[in-house]
Amino acid sequence: MFLRKPSSSTVTSISTSSSSLSTKTTTNGLTQSPSSTSVTTPTTPANPTTPGSGENGFHFTRAELKTPPPSDTYHHSQALDDLPFIRNILHMFLAGRMLEAEEQCNKSDPKAERLYTSSGWGIIQALKGLMSFEEADIAHALEAVRRAALVAGQHRKPATSLTARLAGLVVGNSHTSGVGFIKSMTPVERHAELVYSECLLEKAILGIVSSGDWLTFIREFINIRSATNVYRTLAEFIRAADAEAVARGEGPEDKSIDPDFRSGVALGIGINSLCLTLLPDNVSSIVALFGYKGDRTEALSILSRPGGWVENSEEPTIGPDTEGLRRPCTDLTLLIFHLFISSFTYNGVNIPQARKIVEYNLRLFPEGVFFLFLKGMFPIAAECWRLHVIESRPDLAIELYEKGMTLTEYKSLKGVAHWEVGLCRLTLCDFAGAVTNWRAQESDANWSKAVYCYGLACCLYEAGGEKNQKEAAQYFAKISTVLRRIAGKSIPAEKFAARKARKYASQGQRLLLPGLELAYILGAIQHTPRKVFLNKTILMIEAALKTLSESSSDPSSYFNGHGYWDDLSLAHLLHGVCLRYVAFPDPEAVESEEEAKEVMLKMGMGVEEMTDKAFEQLKWVVENGPKIELDHQYVYCAHLELGKLYACTGDKAEARRQLEMVLSGKPLEVNPAGRKAGKYSMQNAIHVKAHSALDALESGRL
Repeated sequence: MFLRKPSSSTVTSISTSSSSLSTKTTTNGLTQSPSSTSVTTPTTPANPTTPGSGENGFHFTRAELKTPPPSDTYHHSQALDDLPFIRNILHMFLAGRMLEAEEQCNKSDPKAERLYTSSGWGIIQALKGLMSFEEADIAHALEAVRRAALVAGQHRKPATSLTARLAGLVVGNSHTSGVGFIKSMTPVERHAELVYSECLLEKAILGIVSSGDWLTFIREFINIRSATNVYRTLAEFIRAADAEAVARGEGPEDKSIDPDFRSGVALGIGINSLCLTLLPDNVSSIVALFGYKGDRTEALSILSRPGGWVENSEEPTIGPDTEGLRRPCTDLTLLIFHLFISSFTYNGVNIPQARKIVEYNLRLFPEGVFFLFLKGMFPIAAECWRLHVIESRPDLAIELYEKGMTLTEYKSLKGVAHWEVGLCRLTLCDFAGAVTNWRAQESDANWSKAVYCYGLACCLYEAGGEKNQKEAAQYFAKISTVLRRIAGKSIPAEKFAARKARKYASQGQRLLLPGLELAYILGAIQHTPRKVFLNKTILMIEAALKTLSESSSDPSSYFNGHGYWDDLSLAHLLHGVCLRYVAFPDPEAVESEEEAKEVMLKMGMGVEEMTDKAFEQLKWVVENGPKIELDHQYVYCAHLELGKLYACTGDKAEARRQLEMVLSGKPLEVNPAGRKAGKYSMQNAIHVKAHSALDALESGRL
């Protein structure tokens, strides 16, 4: 067996500086005999520039990732013997050799009977399905995940009989349920419980995104609840075992519980708790009735443990030789939160930690596309690609994303890069350049055809020219034919795109600043460099305001007589937002001294005067809200931006009042006597941003 606790445990591994085998003692009581596999994860050298570690630091070599397949014969009791193999399949996948990893995983288990190879194959297929969103890929992924769940079920400890469970209720038998039941399992059965829970979550996510009805959503929610309960029980078992180890003087952790199991439980508990903290308040309150509450601080702490990430250290306290199987997954989860989810929440975001995680993992996987999409490729570049975006340096991010597209074998990952580059070009007002990226998504990606069509149409429209205008009209018309539903609900961003497409048609094929509005809606405008605001964005908005002013005395003379107040409100809103970001740049924005001097010369006014002008623009939208015909969301956005602007000036009380008005549920765009029915466009997204701003206000980050 791979998992046992002898008096002297050794691990066969390959040194990074030579191909000779050496033995190393583990700290967790795990053993791996040379017969089970010849390769395990190598150790990170103390000095990343040690000879043999590579010019750019330690990394896995192709020889080290060449893994022998499991033996032909298999029994459930041998399930954990496959852990070294599946670990190296994971490393191969993360190192950029995705198709090879997929092929080896498939070939190694022709009978689809092995616990971890079935699980690994299911995860790869689920990832492919979610990235491509192709119906065939999702169906194939569901089949693979169901098979993995079936295999995991065959490895699980048989449930106790009804008679035994009833007897347990009477006499208090701890071996019939809960922690006692987990404690009575063998290590293989515990891993099977873990894998089964993972499969339930994968199946639930695939089922929800691939189905358009509420019945499927309810059924899959039950699966999520079941998986969450199992994760909780497994976590309680670990806590109890660790407490007993401390009592015996063998703490702080029970060494009989391997890090592969610990990392899996941490991943499941951490993601569940983190997701609960991202739910809207009205949903959270309902979920809390069933005993499910999220704690973001605790969730991020749990996800940091498998990697040994601590606040005051640049390097993790856990290296590749002692890490658990799912450690890279916990690292990626942290990066997704810090670098992507941070676009609509502030609480818990830790950019320095994200930078450390990216740099560490790229020493292990220097050609790993997941981490290369988060970091520059050159030794002198310590900046993360996504950090370039966050730091308002989209021009640098574009160059690196485009180079990174050549390194991935999965077309779907190229789609992620096209999305990021498309947003970066929106922030630079490079609409003609963005056409290529939005066209690639509209052609190849499937997550939201309507949004991709709208993005492409907006960029063609803004690029100008008769040919572009004709093509833009075609894509605006196409939007209504590609709308989709998830769990019986339409997608808010798609509803927004459809409404704008209808407005475009009703106004004689005309929209005001659709590219800038899209950048604002998608949260990209906040990463615009200040010099671009002054040299391009604000000039475009002021030109639009000048055109609108020509109809101020007679709004009915504005084009076909419709949309004057909506367009004027949008222009004032965008003007106020841009002025705020010039006066108060995003906290993570980075400027060179030369750029800062250029901005100061171009501003033409002081920060105080620019702040007053921003207030004037946003308050105009609030005061004229009752005149808006269709786009009532502009009033709520204005209150949201006023809250942020007041926070920047130090008036926290008024900032809180403005943000709470957005969340109050009261109609802010009409007089008290004339309440509008129904939701306004992008309401949930605006509420999420308001909640995030309130959190940031309370924590002093806004």
